[in-house]
Amino acid sequence: MKRQQVKRLGRAAVVGVLLMAAAAWAEVPASAVGTGAPDEGDPRVEATLLVDSTQVKPGDTFRVGVRFRMDPGWHIYWKNPGDSGLETDVTWDTPGSTVGPLQWPSPNTFRTPDGFITTHGYEGEVLLFAQARAAQDATGQLQLSAAAEALVCEVHCIPAELMLTRSVPLGTETVRDAEAMRAFDAAQAKVPRPTADTGHTVQLALDAKQLTAGQDFTGTLTVTGPGGAALPATEGDFFTPERIEGVASVALTPAGAGRFKLKGKAEPDVPGAEPRLTGVLRLGTAASGYQPLAVDVAMAPVVAAGGAVAAAPGVKLPSVKDSIAAVKPVAAVVPAAAPADSSVGLGLALLFAFLGGALLNLMPCVFPVLALKAYGFTRMVQQEQGRVASHAAAYAGGIIGSMLLLAGAVLAVRAGGASVGWGFQFQEPLFVAAVSAVLVAFALNLFGVFNVGMDGTALAGKVDSSHGLLHSAGEGVLAVVLATPCSAPLLGTAVGFAFAAGPLTVLAVFTALGLGLALPFCVLVLVPGLAKKLPKPGAWMERFKQVLGFALLATTVWLVWVMGGLAGVDGMARLLAFLVAVGLGTWVYGQSQLQEGGRRLASVAVAVLVLVGAGVASLRFDGLAPEARASSTVARTQPWDSAAVTAALEAGQPVFIDFTADWCLTCKFNERTVLSRDEVRAAFTEHQVAFFVADWTRRDARITAKLAEHGRAGVPMYLVLSPGAPDRPEVLPELLTADLVVDAVKRAAECSPSRRKDGSNIVCAVGFPRP
Repeated sequence: MKRQQVKRLGRAAVVGVLLMAAAAWAEVPASAVGTGAPDEGDPRVEATLLVDSTQVKPGDTFRVGVRFRMDPGWHIYWKNPGDSGLETDVTWDTPGSTVGPLQWPSPNTFRTPDGFITTHGYEGEVLLFAQARAAQDATGQLQLSAAAEALVCEVHCIPAELMLTRSVPLGTETVRDAEAMRAFDAAQAKVPRPTADTGHTVQLALDAKQLTAGQDFTGTLTVTGPGGAALPATEGDFFTPERIEGVASVALTPAGAGRFKLKGKAEPDVPGAEPRLTGVLRLGTAASGYQPLAVDVAMAPVVAAGGAVAAAPGVKLPSVKDSIAAVKPVAAVVPAAAPADSSVGLGLALLFAFLGGALLNLMPCVFPVLALKAYGFTRMVQQEQGRVASHAAAYAGGIIGSMLLLAGAVLAVRAGGASVGWGFQFQEPLFVAAVSAVLVAFALNLFGVFNVGMDGTALAGKVDSSHGLLHSAGEGVLAVVLATPCSAPLLGTAVGFAFAAGPLTVLAVFTALGLGLALPFCVLVLVPGLAKKLPKPGAWMERFKQVLGFALLATTVWLVWVMGGLAGVDGMARLLAFLVAVGLGTWVYGQSQLQEGGRRLASVAVAVLVLVGAGVASLRFDGLAPEARASSTVARTQPWDSAAVTAALEAGQPVFIDFTADWCLTCKFNERTVLSRDEVRAAFTEHQVAFFVADWTRRDARITAKLAEHGRAGVPMYLVLSPGAPDRPEVLPELLTADLVVDAVKRAAECSPSRRKDGSNIVCAVGFPRP
C-alpha cells in the first residue's frame, strides 16, 4: 500500500475516534461542533462548544469553553504566540448571560529544527474556557454562541474560523454535567495561578535602574515557596513570557535554588510607561508533576538613549481578526485618512487628474491599446469625418464609463468598511486571469483566428469591416484596465485626494481622469485636418495589425508574471492552462464562422463548454501563496516595518522607503532604470541609507494606511526620512531620476543630528525642517 494511502487511512481512523467520542457526549448538539483548516481535503482542527451544566438557574454561575482538538503534528497558539503565529481568539455572544475573561492553560513551546524560531501554543487537545453567569431575570433558554479563530500549523499554517452555537435551558436549580465538569476541572488545573493565591513570593532585581530603548538588559528573579520553602526543580521550557509592552524579548535561565537569571532586550521605539514581567513559570518536572505559576512583577521604566523617559503613546496591539485578515487575501479595514497635502483643493485635483490621465498615454501599460486605436484611426482616415468622430466618441465613452464603474467599485468597497487604492483590482488573481484571457482573445482576433460581429461567409477580404463602435468602446474599456497598474506624474496626488473625499468628488476626479486618458483621439477629431496627417492605409496595415497582436501577448506575459507574485508557480501554471483553453475556444469559434446552421451552433456550444470547463477546472487560486521573492535589483533592501524604520533613524541613518508592487509597471521601471543605477547605489552606501521595500502586490492594511497618510491611493510612492526630522518625510514624485534620488538622500543625510558639529551651524536642505 502506498504511503499516501496509509496516511489517509490513519487520518480516517483519527476522525473516526473523534466522532465516536463526540457521539458518546450525548448532550453536545451538532451546531456546537465544527471543523476547519482543511488540508488535502482533511480538516486539521475540530472545535466543540462545551458547557459544564445541563440546566442553569438564573443568577448562578457556570463554565463555558471551546475545546480544540488538532491532528497529530499540528498545533494552535497561546495568547503570546512567540516569534511567529497568531493568538487564538474566542468571541462570545451570549444574550441573557455574561462571560468573563478567557482562561488559558499553560502552553507548550515549539522550536524550528535550527532553533531560530520559538513559538508557544497547544497540540493534541486544549480547552479554552471562561466563567459565565446567567442573568437574574433570564427566562426560557440561554443562547450561547462562540466565534473561534485560530491559526493551525504543522510546517505550513492554515487559518480556521468556526462558529459554534448551542442552548442551555433555565430552571429552578443548576444541574452539572459530570462528564463536562471533568473536562473543565482538568483544564482549570493547568491554568497558571497567581503567586498571591499560592503563597509564593517573587522579587526582581535588575542590574540597571532603567531599561534603555533598543538595548539588552539583565537581572535576577528570585522566587520562594509558601512560608519560605524551597522551590522544586524545573526542566525544559519552564518559562513562557506574555506580550510585554516595551520589551522585545525576555528569557530566564536557572541560577540556583529559586533563583533565575533574567536576560532581555527593550523595544527600540520606546513605548514608555513601566513594563511588568508577566508570564508562566512552570515548576516541577514531568515525573513529579507540573505546577504553573502566573508571574507578574514590576520591572523598570524604559528610557531613550539620552536618558529621558518617553511618553506612552497608547499603542493598541492587533487582534487575531486583524492578523488573520493580513494572512488571507481579503480586504483589510483601515481608517480613511485625509490627504497629506491639504493645499490640494477640488479644482486643482481635477486638473491633476486630467493631466495625469493624459500622461498615462505615455506609460507602457497603455501602449498596446493606444497602438490599436491609432491603427483603427489610420484605417478610417479616408472616411467621412463623422465616422471618425463617432469612433472617437465611442472610445472616450468606453474610457469614461469604465472609470465611473471603477469609481463605483471603490465607493462600494469603502462603504463596506475596507480601504482600496489605485490598481487594487490587480491584487485579485481572478481579475488578472480575466484580463489575460481578454488580451489573448484580442491578439488572436488580430491574427485572424476569429472575427467580431462578422458573418463567416464574408470572412475573406472583409477583415476591416468587423471594427464597429462597440469595438472602439471595448478598446476604451481595455485602456482603463491596462492603465491602472501604471502611475503618472500628478496622478497619485489627484487619486489620493479623491479616495479620501466624498462620493461626488470621487466620481468627478475619475471622470476628469478618463477625459485625460481619452484626450489624444479627441484631439484628432476636434482639430480640423489633423486626422488627415495620419499615414495612408495600405498593405502594411495587415502586417502592423499582427505585430500589435504580439504586443498584446507580451502584455499577457507580464500578467502571468504578476500572477506568480499573487499565487506562486502553481497559480502561473493554472493561468497558462486556462489561456491555452482560451486559444482553443476562440479557434473553435473562428471555425464556426465558416459554417452554417446546426454545425455552427454546435461549434459555438463546444467553444463555450471549453472556456467554462477550463475556467472551473483551473481558475482556483484559494490557498495558493507566492513563491519566495527573488532578490531585488536594488542592493541591501529589507522589508518595510515601522519598528525597523524607527531603529534605523535612531541609529542616525537616513531612510528610503519604496512602496511598490509586482503589477505596478511604473514601480518596476523606476527600480530597473533609477534605483539600481551605480550612482544611486553609491549614494546609498556613502550616506549609510537604510533601504526598505513595502510590497503591496497582495493586500496589506499597513501599507494602504501609510499611502493614505501621505495622500496617495496607490503605488509607487517613495519616502525619504532624515534622522534630524523623522516626522517630516520627503515624498518623491512617481517617476524618478537618478539625480532626484541622490539629491534627496544627500539632504536627508545633511539634516542628520549625527552629522552636525554643534547645534548652531547646521541648516537642513529644502524638504526637511531645521533640527
